Amino acid sequence: MVNKKITAAIFCLSISCLTANADELIVSAAASLNNAFNEIGQKFEATHPNDKVLFNFAASGTLLQQMAKGAPVDVFASADQETMNQAEQKKLIVDNSRKNFTQNTLVIIAPTQSTLSFNGLTDLDSEAIKRIAVGNPASVPAGRYTQEALEQTKQWQALQSKYIYTQNVRQALDYVARQEVDIGFVYGSDAAIMKDKVKVLFTIPLKTPVTYPIAQLKDSKHSQLANEFIDFILSKEGQQILDNYGFSTIKP
Repeated sequence: MVNKKITAAIFCLSISCLTANADELIVSAAASLNNAFNEIGQKFEATHPNDKVLFNFAASGTLLQQMAKGAPVDVFASADQETMNQAEQKKLIVDNSRKNFTQNTLVIIAPTQSTLSFNGLTDLDSEAIKRIAVGNPASVPAGRYTQEALEQTKQWQALQSKYIYTQNVRQALDYVARQEVDIGFVYGSDAAIMKDKVKVLFTIPLKTPVTYPIAQLKDSKHSQLANEFIDFILSKEGQQILDNYGFSTIKP
């Protein structure tokens, strides 16, 4: 009986030790990374059975505001360089931990049932296009890329009455999928996950490439695990998962 009690005590102690040693890695990531990162998180946890990856997905600018206000974050993945630059300027990220890990395209999408004829950005002036879903440029990188493209063609201001601003790029995708707008500006990876509800009308040539940086936060309590997660993102397996979801490898 005594031996059984000792064995049970040792077992409970072992479980307690495992729980105590388990880490919860908090990753704040751009909304467009949702599907790909959820799978990456599952694969990463499979190689770290005592650890857990917790994701917080939102517009990159929103995530930056949260971190600046003290939100506990270990790893930050942004959909643009500008937001990561701001994180660096605010001294939120670890020096030299910043790495570019994938890239994307900016596209114009419409509901699959749409009969719109679209040959280029000048077609946005068409009377047939009344509502355009665009990420708010103040916090959504996709919105800033859109603004940049339309400023180059001198259309940004002229189309203001048509814009339906969204809190993140996935909201723009949802508006188009639900046929609540005529077209929307999203990433190619977003369009790829809803091929049954949206179609790509046009891929927008951009002066600034859509590259995604990732970095470790200075206040991270799990430095080693954060580095291992970033390494996994950059690994062949991590890159393949991103590719499967419509992202592409960084071009030299």
